[in-house]
Amino acid sequence: MVLVFAESPRGQFKKTAFEAVTYGKKVADLLGTSCVALTLGTVKDAGELGRYGASKVLHIADNAFDDFDSQSVAATIAEVAKNNAASVVVLSHTATGKSVAGRLAVRLNAGLVSGVNALPTVNGAALRVKKSVFSGKAIAEYEITSAIKVISLMGNAVKPESMGGAVSVETASVGTAKGRIRVKSVKTQEGIVPLPEAEIVVSAGRGMKGPENWGMVEDLATTLGATTACSRPVADAHWRPHHEHVGQTGIAIRPNLYIAIGISGAIQHLAGVNNSKVIVVINKDSEAPFFKAADYGVVGDLFEVVPRLNEAFKKFKAG
Repeated sequence: MVLVFAESPRGQFKKTAFEAVTYGKKVADLLGTSCVALTLGTVKDAGELGRYGASKVLHIADNAFDDFDSQSVAATIAEVAKNNAASVVVLSHTATGKSVAGRLAVRLNAGLVSGVNALPTVNGAALRVKKSVFSGKAIAEYEITSAIKVISLMGNAVKPESMGGAVSVETASVGTAKGRIRVKSVKTQEGIVPLPEAEIVVSAGRGMKGPENWGMVEDLATTLGATTACSRPVADAHWRPHHEHVGQTGIAIRPNLYIAIGISGAIQHLAGVNNSKVIVVINKDSEAPFFKAADYGVVGDLFEVVPRLNEAFKKFKAG
């Protein structure tokens, strides 16, 4: 059986949960077994995971899980995996998944590969999986030979696919100990698609000359339904909040479209965005390193190019 931990922050599923279940279903098909989803705490419409391939949803209705604690979550997933004889456990490669995966692998004595970006191949009792390495400059293939295998899936690596209808939700219970962390408050960004989940990202750098000029970036993002991002110098200068910083020392993303405005394209920035499917660069410096990584490039003054590009998108969408 393939067990998928479907994250539900604040009781709601995000795209990463549907991606993980879709991936888990496809892995289960390769192994000739079933895909079961696991949800923890307060969850709305858990049975909807069946639409993405789960044959069953196990739910542990303990609201203590509403406040995340990696120790208790890892212990609970491990107990459920053992009780159901899971051979593969799939997580999302999010902040939650990253903090749980290592603990879970130790508890299950399992081989772990994090940040997988493609479906595995079966080699006897082993699974071969691929992931990006060296800041996205190469792809490595790993073979997991342990009896139980733990995989975390990169965001936007697999498109959620509707495969059926809603399924029944079974209440499960385990005897794991409570964690020792107590959450006093949680502050989150609301109303925007988080950068790791965004399919379109509009990003800008020091070429904007100051935070007062960011309106054109936000206008373009609004037109495209995109999430905004920035380079590290911009975040360090407090022009934009640090949660928008993408790059080697920030958030690594892999959107379908990444538009870079006034960013030179230093290697540290490229490391976080070079897995984007399409990269568009706007820069007045024709020698900017970013153009070497771009699928499309515009050499010109961003203060002229961006407003015209925004108007063109508006006309296209209106038509």
